[in-house]
Amino acid sequence: MSIDRIVFAVAGAFILMSLALSQYHSINWLWFTAFVGANLFQSAFTGFCPMAIVLKKLGVKPGCAF
Repeated sequence: MSIDRIVFAVAGAFILMSLALSQYHSINWLWFTAFVGANLFQSAFTGFCPMAIVLKKLGVKPGCAF
């Protein structure tokens, strides 16, 4: 999997997790959903993605296949 696909998968998992937590625990988990969405939105325009930086430091190659 490439870094881009991993970022999309992690972002999607975070969004689904925070939506579930907002229903079963506290509505304030929607702030986390908004944070993830805002990061995805800004990275579309700036190219800066904190998750991609973390993945690169963990040794994931840009075109790596798992």
